[in-house]
Amino acid sequence: MGFLQFSGQDLFDGKQFLGPGQVLITNETGRVEAILPRSEAGEDIQEVPGVLSPGFVNAHCHLELSHMKGRIPEHTGLPEFILKIVSDRHHPEEEILAAIASAEAHMIEQGIVAVGDISNNYLTAAQKAMRNLAYYTFVEISGWKPEIAEPRFSNAQKVMEQFRGITTAASIKSPQISTNPLQTSYSPHAPYSVSKELWEMMMPHFEGNTVTIHNQETPAENELFLKGSGDFVQMYQAMNIDQAHFTPTGKNSLPSYFPQLQKAKNVLLVHNTTTTETDMDFAAASAAAHEQSLYYALCVNANLYIENALPPVELLRSKNANIVLGTDSLSSNHQLSILSEMQTIAKHFPMIPLEEILQWATSNGASALQMDAQFGSFAPGKKPGVIAIENMGGDKSIGKASVRRLI
Repeated sequence: MGFLQFSGQDLFDGKQFLGPGQVLITNETGRVEAILPRSEAGEDIQEVPGVLSPGFVNAHCHLELSHMKGRIPEHTGLPEFILKIVSDRHHPEEEILAAIASAEAHMIEQGIVAVGDISNNYLTAAQKAMRNLAYYTFVEISGWKPEIAEPRFSNAQKVMEQFRGITTAASIKSPQISTNPLQTSYSPHAPYSVSKELWEMMMPHFEGNTVTIHNQETPAENELFLKGSGDFVQMYQAMNIDQAHFTPTGKNSLPSYFPQLQKAKNVLLVHNTTTTETDMDFAAASAAAHEQSLYYALCVNANLYIENALPPVELLRSKNANIVLGTDSLSSNHQLSILSEMQTIAKHFPMIPLEEILQWATSNGASALQMDAQFGSFAPGKKPGVIAIENMGGDKSIGKASVRRLI
């Protein structure tokens, strides 16, 4: 088997820039062999007009909603957005499957190699079975009324069977199988959509897994738990959902629900738009006490699309949070591109070094999804994908950058 050698304007190995004089060596399947100085690499070096990087990890996506691109106006606010998702997500299966395939192809084109994907149904299973990308499928469960907890969990179990079926399928024929794993776990949708009864059914299944939850995406979420009032109460009324069972905790949502995640190996909090320092301190102490790894997913383009707001990125950085990047869905984003997420972050937070943002997009995301044995860095033996970030400014500005997949 032959070897491939790449050299770019710089080389990011998943943690840091190594400089322009380094050569990445892989075999033909993309397995990393070494990184060597140009003087030791020999001939046949492919010169790349850009920065070399491991493939991107999209830590939060809803592939099953790809058919809803452009169907919901921007800046509706989250409760209204949820109402529109619930009322308009049912379309012909053929249309949904075609949109899923198209969205996956776009992610591949955009240099994404692994995805943390939310699934409420089995419609993405056939596409995932092709193993074009690595997926961590979060079978999402919601149900605010206690009386529907049992049927909702039963339905989630049936969905999980579909995904575990493709994960353990005996027909392993492609060499990509080992490269693109399919992992699964149950995950609660959000604090405002899971009853105590449903939590209790889920919790035994968290152990050893990454568990994700939509966290503090809007001020209304904290208001619900603090006072039992606000836009979510109006949303329940519009959906004819009785909330008599719910008693406000008098605390923000995060400290109200976080103890129920203590069996998880990794906790992945998504959005975090209204998360406070006190909330973060609570989560960090709880995670440390239960030997968990805690990650915060930023989906900045979706936050701007739905709420026209941004998460407290500087607060997260000041607390040394493990930050990862996601795209959310095409119902709340114009594209599924991690580079686009990076560009939005760089635009609004220009003081953050590109090296740090690239860590969020690669090694941090791989660790959050328990895929770091294979993805996220150019360590020898891994097959992380090789991409080139091109058309960058002289100071590594990425406002007009593009991405090209090399392997």
